[in-house]
Amino acid sequence: MTLWLKVRRVQAVLAPALAVFVLLVAMVHDQYVQMPSLLAAGGNRVFLMQMTPLIITSTLAHSLAQGVPDIEATARRDVRTLDTALVSGVVVAATLASLAIGALADSQEATTAGRNTLFLTGLMLLARAVHEQAASVVPVGWVFAVMFVGYRDIDRPWPWAVTLHPVGYLPTFGFCLFVLAAGLTVHARARRI
Repeated sequence: MTLWLKVRRVQAVLAPALAVFVLLVAMVHDQYVQMPSLLAAGGNRVFLMQMTPLIITSTLAHSLAQGVPDIEATARRDVRTLDTALVSGVVVAATLASLAIGALADSQEATTAGRNTLFLTGLMLLARAVHEQAASVVPVGWVFAVMFVGYRDIDRPWPWAVTLHPVGYLPTFGFCLFVLAAGLTVHARARRI
């Protein structure tokens, strides 16, 4: 177990990344920048919380990529189950921290960071099942696509741009949970690349 923790870089990478995520959600949950829009006439207001989940998805992708398939195939413990538990634990911790900060600061954007972490982590796991090196790129590509073409017009996101939807919209939350569950299922069952 200790070797698995070291190989997955839980203390060296994941724990500090989770701390940075929580710190950013607490400090800049209401900050935004104006970005140009490729589809709408005006600019897009992009909250920094749209990019914050990438801290979690990128470090999880890095952590999962550190495995040694030959050694893990002969391990006594089920490494795939440990990895699934690790991903679930980090995502739950990030989501709960976002919900707590959102409630304390009365910030919809802080809460949105947690919901988007669910979606983008599931997307990362699905991409990882197809090609391991796509795991970090696909969530980043999604966030940038949403930034530039996610709005029909000012403050009206397209239905596919789920990371821009209001936090109280339950179908979007359900879809984010579905994508995470699908990613965890595919990750738990897929053969190691």
